Amino acid sequence: MKENKSTIIGFVLMTLVFVGYMFYANHQAQKQQEAQMAAQVEQLAEQASQALDTPAEDAVSGATNTEKKSPSKLALVSDAEKVEEVVIENDVMQVRFSTLGAQILDVTLKDYTKYAPKEERNELVHLFDPESAYFNMSYYLKDNLRTTEMATAYRNFELLPVEELGNKSVVTMRLPVGEGSIEHIYTLYNEQKPERDYLVDFEVRLNNIAPVMANQKSVSVEWRNRSYQNERSFKNENMYTTLVYHFPGEGDVEDLGISESSKDKDVAASVDWVSFKQQFFSSALIGRSTVLRQPQLSYSTAEAKSGYLKEYAMSSSVDYSPQTSHYDFSFYLGPNKFSTLKKLTDNNGASLEMERIIPLGWVFSTFISRWVVIPVFDFLQKYIASFGLIIFILTLLVKLVIFPLTYKSYLSTAKMRVIKPQIDALNAKYPRQEDAMKKQQEMMALYNKAGISPMGGCLPMLIQMPILIAMFRFFPASIELRGKSFLWSDDLSSYDSILDLPFNIPFYGDHISLFCLLMTVVMFIYSYINYQQQGSAQPQMAGMKFMTVYMMPAMMLFWFNDYASGLCYYYLLSNLFTILQTTIIRFTLNDDKILEKMTARAKNTKGKKSRFQQRYEELMKQAEAQQKQAKR
Repeated sequence: MKENKSTIIGFVLMTLVFVGYMFYANHQAQKQQEAQMAAQVEQLAEQASQALDTPAEDAVSGATNTEKKSPSKLALVSDAEKVEEVVIENDVMQVRFSTLGAQILDVTLKDYTKYAPKEERNELVHLFDPESAYFNMSYYLKDNLRTTEMATAYRNFELLPVEELGNKSVVTMRLPVGEGSIEHIYTLYNEQKPERDYLVDFEVRLNNIAPVMANQKSVSVEWRNRSYQNERSFKNENMYTTLVYHFPGEGDVEDLGISESSKDKDVAASVDWVSFKQQFFSSALIGRSTVLRQPQLSYSTAEAKSGYLKEYAMSSSVDYSPQTSHYDFSFYLGPNKFSTLKKLTDNNGASLEMERIIPLGWVFSTFISRWVVIPVFDFLQKYIASFGLIIFILTLLVKLVIFPLTYKSYLSTAKMRVIKPQIDALNAKYPRQEDAMKKQQEMMALYNKAGISPMGGCLPMLIQMPILIAMFRFFPASIELRGKSFLWSDDLSSYDSILDLPFNIPFYGDHISLFCLLMTVVMFIYSYINYQQQGSAQPQMAGMKFMTVYMMPAMMLFWFNDYASGLCYYYLLSNLFTILQTTIIRFTLNDDKILEKMTARAKNTKGKKSRFQQRYEELMKQAEAQQKQAKR
């Protein structure tokens, strides 16, 4: 028994000594490694600062050698290694790659320029700042008795010769791992199809690395970059800039919303793509052979006038097993153009629903924009070069479509104006508050005989609301208007300024938009005319004069001063057409004839009540009975 106890104690002591020695040895090794890395970082930092003054270029391969990266990224790059860059392009964009991290460093869009005054607008759009570009996949490798993390963002890959295969260019970068390797393969097409040419296919190929891989079930994926301000108004561009993501199989998208500071979110489910979305452009990572597991998403907003807009970040993971040989991704790097995004599909040909990153409003307004406004707009621009004329025709078409509603609304107002003497008589007959129910009952009977619906004037306007909202959402999000000039506006997607103020007016801004000013004046005229017609017919409108005639136009002046001039131009035309329509209707309708028709209808009804009137009278009787019961 004593021998057994001695044996156990000796075994425990030996184990403790062994474990203690392992901890001590690992600690010493880690300190030594950190010291070596610190010395290497200092050396590379000095080399990087020298490289800023004298960058070397490889004239044979066409790639540029550089050490401008921050020392932290170069910490694992040996003195003998050189970070290389290579550029490939097609008809619509130019993409620059770096061997450090084997990632996309910069994207230039050839068909789009950054906002500047018309004569100076020649700087092409860059989707993000190269200094902020960061893409990383982390693998855990066996290292004797330890597991070490290998982050691709800090590894310098070997650049293989660029392959030109028909209508595509292929960039391959390789990183040796044990007896195998990891390859990042980028493919850029030139098919003269925007839905294909703005995509960069990205394949991660794992060649025989399973023997050195530690026991892990996933590989983390991190992606970050910082976007430039590309539009005239920082405030307006930021309003449409956010981070958008999509759940596999879902018909809609979700986003982080809008903020002037920062936002973050941990998504509980998997997504198939994530888009760093600006007002008119997007950088999106699409998972083709796998989904991105429970991504952590965030952005922060830059300071105004800094030249930047937002800094985006995504951290996620993809599944891994020893049998995993590759991952298939794609990057969409291009404009937020509805017709292009709608054609993007997954590997099975199903829609990726990426067109939904364009904010088109709620259900009804989205339906109108998707199936009416956008197709008509696209059709017109095939034959008409002036976008000012296209907006004019589009506004005219909308007004013609809703003309029956406008006519019905005006007719209802005219009928109310004709029977106003009878309504005044009822008000005189029942002046007391106690007789309010009786007055309402007789008024409803009068409406029924005259053929007037109590909602006749409001319902047509409510039906028009989805169209108004659709237009409100369509114009600021339409990249087709970007950079298009009309009259004094040099960009219909931004505000037009006829005078830049030396100071900022709260809620208004530091400029005067002429389209917005004209829209406000015409809205005031329309509101005044409309009030004159409805106020005389409906006494309850008298108390609404300040709000409808003065307050609403003033609010629109302050609200829309920073909005797209194309939107203000549309509302200007819309109000002008409405004034013209109501003027024509007023001259074609005769109050005496309206009264004659109403009198004839009253004789033919013979006391019949509409369902609405019957239900209304029942409710009134119930309310009256409850009131009497309460008095008792």
